[in-house]
Amino acid sequence: MNKRYFVLHLILMFYSIGGIFSKKAAAFPLLSLKYLENYMAVLAILAVYAFFWQKILKKLPLTVAMANKSVTVIWGIVFGYLFFDEKIDVFNVMGAGIIIFGICLVVRADKEQEICT
Repeated sequence: MNKRYFVLHLILMFYSIGGIFSKKAAAFPLLSLKYLENYMAVLAILAVYAFFWQKILKKLPLTVAMANKSVTVIWGIVFGYLFFDEKIDVFNVMGAGIIIFGICLVVRADKEQEICT
């Protein structure tokens, strides 16, 4: 089961990379070449993500996959810091902690349900 979660989080990290290109596209004039390049990158990422998201849903319950999807917020914070010089404050860290705690609760509940059935 651990391999499935690792793959799920790789897929979600890849999905979050689309946010980088989306924010970069917003810096250029509408329909300029640089805008279109970044926008096409977002669309390509979404297409690849959609394919692999469907594959992972065959392996994990939807409730678990959707709960883990909230990790994209954490990736957004990390990518904002790395690529756009955004600051990470104590509220960002607290929010990330709450997200991780929530994911752990859902995954644990799913594992307990597997044991009972």
